[in-house]
Amino acid sequence: MKQQLEDFGVIHDHIPLKCDNTSAITLSKNPVMHSRTKYIEIRPHFLRDHISKGDCCIEFIDSEHQLADIFTKPLARDRFFFIRNELDILDGSSIE
Repeated sequence: MKQQLEDFGVIHDHIPLKCDNTSAITLSKNPVMHSRTKYIEIRPHFLRDHISKGDCCIEFIDSEHQLADIFTKPLARDRFFFIRNELDILDGSSIE
């Protein structure tokens, strides 16, 4: 991801990841594995390694401002239009 951003001319020392799940944030920062995480997938381990290296950091964002929902969830019309406007995405009728 860091290399791809550099290709677009966006340079960051660490990539900020916005997450609305406090449990996921805590789990990514805590190197101790708990019994409840016994069968967890490999992705959190990968992410934890990159956080410890300083390649990325996880920041909390409340669900109201989580713009990634437009790509991952079915949304009500009002919520969809709100996120679309926040991302500066034009609808088909506004293209000249």
